[in-house]
Amino acid sequence: MNNDNTIFSTHDLAVGYRNGKATVTLLQGLNLKLEQGKLVALLGQNGAGKSTLLRALTCDERPLQGSIEVQGKDLLTMSQKERSRTIGLVSTERIQAGALTVTELVGLGRQPHTGFLGRIDDEDRQIIHQAMVDAGIAAKAGEYIASLSDGERQKAMIAKALAQQTPIIILDEPTAFLDVASRIETMRLLQTLAHERGKAVLLSSHDISQSLMLADELWLITTDRQVLTGKTSDLVAAGAMERLFNNKSIHFNNQILDYSF
Repeated sequence: MNNDNTIFSTHDLAVGYRNGKATVTLLQGLNLKLEQGKLVALLGQNGAGKSTLLRALTCDERPLQGSIEVQGKDLLTMSQKERSRTIGLVSTERIQAGALTVTELVGLGRQPHTGFLGRIDDEDRQIIHQAMVDAGIAAKAGEYIASLSDGERQKAMIAKALAQQTPIIILDEPTAFLDVASRIETMRLLQTLAHERGKAVLLSSHDISQSLMLADELWLITTDRQVLTGKTSDLVAAGAMERLFNNKSIHFNNQILDYSF
């Protein structure tokens, strides 16, 4: 790795899916990297391959080709426990944990660190509490997940990932079900986790304006399935945002950092 801050990198990665006996490649030749202390936004139109890429990066599905290196180790040969200690994942799926309290849900994040029986000690409890504080959900610690708003549930899921104490956090559409205020709050929380906690944070999003305002770097999946990477300001200045969508009737507006007709 050529950068002391690079914690995660891919080498000639190809991702896609299998349809019967056929293999469909969505993205290929990917040489991507994540750095500690950076918030990175993955942007692209529906069907571009964002979720497929994230599943490959977290080994939820194996990539079609290439390798993934994390802290000098091959992610694809790590055990599930090792991966769980390295990458915290917050998926786009609505959680089915209504019968758990916030503390209980966040406590599940300690599983990679506890013994076979999953018993937690005082140190684990302190980590769980601090994760809830950092995610801004500590006031709801004793409440059931079923009673929370969508924004509060997302904070609880982020707290669970924090309780894993991983250097990398990957989130698939973390603001998908949130109102405007909750989207802004969640994005600012993720920026804080990167800048103040030193996490490498990667998120996919359809929230263009918030991503451009808060993300340090972008991974842009273009309409011809290239992945452009770089500093947010550099990519915007280079006109890369015009390559995200096929619709010729919309254009990127640099003044509002979003698309308009």
